[in-house]
Amino acid sequence: MVSPSSSPLVWILAGEASGDVLGARLMHALRARVPTMRFAGVGGARMQEEGFESLFPMRDLAVMGLVEVLPRVRQLSARLDEAAQDIAAQKPDLVITIDSPGFALRLLKKISGLGIARVHYVAPQVWAWRQKRVKEFPGLWEELLCLLPFEEQFFGKHGLKTRFVGHPVLQSGAKDGNAARFRARYGLPESARILVLMPGSRRSEAPRLLPVFGQMLRLLKTSMPDVVPVVPVSSVVACVVERATQDWPIKPIIVTDIHNKHDAFAAAGAALTKSGTSTLELALAGVPMAVTYRVNPITAFFARRLIKVPFVAMVNLLAGRAVVPELLQEQCRADVLAREVQTLFENVAVAQAQKQAFATVLHGLEGPQGQLPADAAAEAVLEVLNRKNTVKIQS
Repeated sequence: MVSPSSSPLVWILAGEASGDVLGARLMHALRARVPTMRFAGVGGARMQEEGFESLFPMRDLAVMGLVEVLPRVRQLSARLDEAAQDIAAQKPDLVITIDSPGFALRLLKKISGLGIARVHYVAPQVWAWRQKRVKEFPGLWEELLCLLPFEEQFFGKHGLKTRFVGHPVLQSGAKDGNAARFRARYGLPESARILVLMPGSRRSEAPRLLPVFGQMLRLLKTSMPDVVPVVPVSSVVACVVERATQDWPIKPIIVTDIHNKHDAFAAAGAALTKSGTSTLELALAGVPMAVTYRVNPITAFFARRLIKVPFVAMVNLLAGRAVVPELLQEQCRADVLAREVQTLFENVAVAQAQKQAFATVLHGLEGPQGQLPADAAAEAVLEVLNRKNTVKIQS
């Protein structure tokens, strides 16, 4: 193990809210093992709570989609240079990039000549689309930490050192909410049917779903007058949501605090969410859901020709079948969403079947030897640091 008396410097990049949470948990787990460990890099509020000072605002990197990225290319390029220059100046013992592959992998390549050990945390989802890209990865990192059990085999057969550390959703606390506390906080009666709406954590994606959610609520106001929409978002996106929901027929409860979000999950009878980790959070909380998403038509055109997996919802992908409905692009319509929400609230058999499938999916996400994902990731990182002390790292 790394000597507790040493003070290794670890440079971490997190480019979006989920990566910020992962980074904070990893920092906490590393400091529990090496209290003198120092950190630098780019991160958000959760990492800053661990004493981290970000090189520049994490929100500068939080963008997705081909068309959405184009107007930001110059700024992203400048931030890439800034990050690489900071790494070269600080000479850290290790660089950890977390998710955000569009930016992170470019950064890893840019610093490849510095002789610094590199770990990438959260495997790029090339198994889902553009599988040929895996040929570009050798030499980018010393170890790849993956969240999904099948990824270890996929990347391993391409000669990449990969370790499954478990999925961090299991540490999210999503299952620990208090429904009574949520209803009491907002003065909601037991008869209120709470609907969680999750439009996404990025400024560039949330506005795509909010208008259709508002139109859906106009339909539900007649058929389900007791529905109460709750929108959990990051504080960065909250102002966007507030503006976009001013004309909604039912005023939503906008939640930014993570514990309040989990209380909302506990009280909810159904949810509509974008694809991604949010589906696993809701599954952990036992909330019946449908997945919906809408991107720029040009982005969708190319995506449909590149995606190699039968599902976009993580719970469906892990289950190998359609556990939850996927209402994407043309199906992301107010009338379709309204019908699905009514089904989730009123058809007990449908809701129960989802919950039973969730339990099986989540069991498969547990880390090796029962470790918490952050602890397993920290152990892997320390092993890389130990190897660096005795083996010259090849760039």
